[in-house]
Amino acid sequence: MKALVKTELGYGHLVVQDKPVPEVGKDQVKIEVKYTGICGSDIHTYEGHYKVKVPVTLGHEFSGVVVDVGEGVTEFKIGDRVTSETTFYVCGECEYCRSGDYNLCNHRKGLGTQQDGGFAKYLIARKESVHHLPSQVDYRSGAMTEPLACTYHAVEKTVINPGDLVVVIGPGPIGLFTAQVAKSRGATVIIAGLSHDQIRLSKAEELGIDYAIDIQKRDLQEFVHGLTDGYGADVVYECSGAIPAAGLALDLLKKKGQYGQVGIFAKPEIEFDLEKIIQKEIRVVGSRSQKSSDWEPSLELMNSGRVNARSMVTHEFPITEWEQAYQAIKKGEAIKVLLTPVD
Repeated sequence: MKALVKTELGYGHLVVQDKPVPEVGKDQVKIEVKYTGICGSDIHTYEGHYKVKVPVTLGHEFSGVVVDVGEGVTEFKIGDRVTSETTFYVCGECEYCRSGDYNLCNHRKGLGTQQDGGFAKYLIARKESVHHLPSQVDYRSGAMTEPLACTYHAVEKTVINPGDLVVVIGPGPIGLFTAQVAKSRGATVIIAGLSHDQIRLSKAEELGIDYAIDIQKRDLQEFVHGLTDGYGADVVYECSGAIPAAGLALDLLKKKGQYGQVGIFAKPEIEFDLEKIIQKEIRVVGSRSQKSSDWEPSLELMNSGRVNARSMVTHEFPITEWEQAYQAIKKGEAIKVLLTPVD
């Protein structure tokens, strides 16, 4: 089968290769991939900013159909429509595994990073990570369950009360999902971006987000203060991974507000104003990936129509056209890009 493989660390080294079709093992499920989304971390990996275990087939946001099950698998059968968590292996013994926080296990191995992922025709997942797609969730939407689960995980780390003002900085796929999840909790939601994000800001309005603000044309802090009698936002989620956005987020928050870091910064060390955190008693929380308990609620959000994943797909390419897909993302032409397997 054809697979899109990161062969070496550093910039590039993403090559379509012929690989053997994987065989299912005990407690495993073999999935024929329908769609796989390109994640920001796939872009970081391609550009050499994110380390994976090479060589490895990338891709961890996917949907597909079960074509084989291993010994011990009774939860799934051939023909089931499914998606899967990224977790392929965890130790099962550390305190994080025992509490269900698999995303924090030091021994965790993920699909598309340490284990071959979804930029291929077939992949193997552990049965504990696989989820059925509900009736109203099509394959395209199902391929975006993982990024939605990441944003659900981030929102769960904070407290949103009905009527709260929530600001999401960064209108990419993660920001758009975060805004929709916050909206489902009864919040008034602002999503903010730059002038070159107009396609994404327009999509936010189409999705029913209350306000989509171009911060190069409008003073966001002044706008937030105008909505809150000068107090500031209750919650801000930084979803862009842009260093200036972190400082802006602290300015937007009210005293005793909540800051959620969702986006991944290109470099790990940034300047962060601890004085504002102290003086405003801001609660800061990080959010890493997702865990098992985030998946079924995320699937239900799509199934019920409270989150619209399908409309965020703007481009589709076969895995053999990676470069075109990459350019569409880098030029700002795309919101969500899906790749399809080739024989």
